[in-house]
Amino acid sequence: MSLGTRLYTLLWGVPVGTDRYGNRYFRGKRLLHNRERRWVLYNGAPEASKVPAEWHGWLHGSPVPPPTGNEPHRPWQKEHEPNLTGTSLAYRPPGHVLEGGHRAKASDDYEPWVPN
Repeated sequence: MSLGTRLYTLLWGVPVGTDRYGNRYFRGKRLLHNRERRWVLYNGAPEASKVPAEWHGWLHGSPVPPPTGNEPHRPWQKEHEPNLTGTSLAYRPPGHVLEGGHRAKASDDYEPWVPN
């Protein structure tokens, strides 16, 4: 986070809450064009996929109050995971260069296109 963001948050930010990943959420002290300004200070590298779903809606102007952390967890809900692209934990399908580069042969009904 830049010095400007820290200074703006110190002067104009009102703390709203923190998620379980340590990201801190703020709202502006005054309205800007009749809208409330909302923002997040990330814990670690600034990556938008680190924002859990319950906070995503609030950040994007949802009129509901900010999450409290006591929201019920439904059995069908998965645990939030940030985007892992570019890390060693990223998904790599069979045949990917970093997974050996060999994939299973295509089925017998596959014929590659050959130009005339």
